[in-house]
Amino acid sequence: MPKDYYNVLGINKNASKDEIKKAFHKLALKYHPDKNNGDDSKFKEVNEAYQVLSNDEKRARYDQFGSADGPNMGGGSYGGYNSNAGGFGGFDFSGFQNGQGFDMGDLGDIFGEFFGGGMSRSSKKQKRGRDIQTEMTLSLEESVFGIKKTIILSKQSVCGICNGTGAKPGTKMNTCSACGGSGKIEEIRRSILGSFATTRVCDVCMGTGKVPLEKCSICNGAGVYKKKQEISINIPAGIEDGETLKMSGYGEDIKGGSSGNLFIKIKVKLDPIFRREGVNLIMDLSVKLTDSLLGTVYKLKTLEGKTIDVKIPEGIRHNEMLRIKGYGVPSGRGRGDIILHIKIKPQPKLSRKAKELIENLREEGL
Repeated sequence: MPKDYYNVLGINKNASKDEIKKAFHKLALKYHPDKNNGDDSKFKEVNEAYQVLSNDEKRARYDQFGSADGPNMGGGSYGGYNSNAGGFGGFDFSGFQNGQGFDMGDLGDIFGEFFGGGMSRSSKKQKRGRDIQTEMTLSLEESVFGIKKTIILSKQSVCGICNGTGAKPGTKMNTCSACGGSGKIEEIRRSILGSFATTRVCDVCMGTGKVPLEKCSICNGAGVYKKKQEISINIPAGIEDGETLKMSGYGEDIKGGSSGNLFIKIKVKLDPIFRREGVNLIMDLSVKLTDSLLGTVYKLKTLEGKTIDVKIPEGIRHNEMLRIKGYGVPSGRGRGDIILHIKIKPQPKLSRKAKELIENLREEGL
């Protein structure tokens, strides 16, 4: 029975070339025999499906006849991993050429993690300091209108004495013996595809090609050291609970590389009066029965502390809503609204006079 190559890759029959490539990429990583818990037969099957579906002509024949070679296909000849031979017998790599939509750079990304670094292109990336994550708690008012906050972090920072060079000020700089002054270390890595030359940044001189005769006494040549640093943060208006702010370059520093990033997760405290729904502020307003029947004016204090008059119309009912425009959360289209949920207060024990008045209302049909 012919194999369902679309099912093998977990894609539908209308999948694009990019979707086919991504599916193969994912499954090749999962089943690669050199990986723990890899699966030789699954890897071979995935490769077989990719070789057919990534080729327009083979895919068209497969879609029409159920095979890539036409109606009389006798079965594919796709080799599997041969652990004794140290490689893949008959493994067809033609699908990795540029004409098939999958270049050697992609191949390096797939197999790189099996050999500790992959192709030289990926090993040339600049080192970057560690990212930092922290939390900040705001009041509802601060989150709605924005605020400037200052936090103190203990993190790896550039040494202020040597300015990150790791050298004692005024000392002589010598050529790095580890890399010969090039700032790079070349290595030969062996893989199923043969031997590859890879290049990485020298971890002795951190890519500078120079090492100091005398190290900085403050950072001991590291160029960075852990210290407390005060950071000012502008919290934007309208930020919500659970959002994360990213401050590029405010993470930890590293010698010879770029700084990491700072991520700040926002937590917003519950407000005793208002609760937020999108750009609107919701508030429960308790109204006396007589005020709900006759109407009145209430004094309302907004989130920013301004006092405004709110007219309660005659005959308003329990759980009705009143909208006060323009006093909600700022947004690109102005401000949201305050929405009042009317809650008519339950009546306490009535006096004789109150009962008589209510009886009169009952007689009038109210």
